[in-house]
Amino acid sequence: MRKHGTLARWRACLSMCLLAAGCGAPSEEEEDPPAPVVCASENNPFADKVVSFTPGDSSGFGQDGFPSIVLGPPRGGGSGMGSLDVLSLGERGEIVLELTDIGVVDGPGVDLLVFENAFGNYAETAFVDVSEDGKTWHAFPCDPTDRAHGYPGCAGVKPVFSTPENGISPTDPSVAGGDGFDLSTLGVARARFIRIRDSGQNGYGFSSGGFDLDAVAVVNGSPICEWK
Repeated sequence: MRKHGTLARWRACLSMCLLAAGCGAPSEEEEDPPAPVVCASENNPFADKVVSFTPGDSSGFGQDGFPSIVLGPPRGGGSGMGSLDVLSLGERGEIVLELTDIGVVDGPGVDLLVFENAFGNYAETAFVDVSEDGKTWHAFPCDPTDRAHGYPGCAGVKPVFSTPENGISPTDPSVAGGDGFDLSTLGVARARFIRIRDSGQNGYGFSSGGFDLDAVAVVNGSPICEWK
């Protein structure tokens, strides 16, 4: 009986092995292939989209051309005249812009230019913040009360020389004008969103009060790529 029982178990085991060999052992589920990475094909160094705009008191100027008025290249008036191609943020007004083609990256020197319509000794200041995801923000230090030292770290201080009509490069900090910002100041590697906030230290009245945004331009950048 022991031999018969052992033989039966051996035959049962052999049958199971042959079945496994014929059907194939179960394999691990194959992983889906990774999603492709698609990079922007455009080479536009300017803001592409307005995410939000919260106007403050005395805003209003330029809203008839909004949002296109703050997208695309600057239209500077030079050192003696401020541009009228701007959007007034008003007192404590705030705007958030998004880059969808070229993101700002930390490179040599200035990485980002912000253009207002400052001229001569006339300045209207704003704080500049950057973010990669539109949620976590990093603020550049800005002192809108320190006129003696040129409002260090603020936007809205230097005149704008670049405009499409004069051929001056809007992405060359040495000639474009505007106010430059270096991501290394914040220890940030890259950014896709730019937030500009009126400082509350400017002149206000009627419909053209506060910081007047002309444009922003990426100096050091790389194509924005996304999983599809």
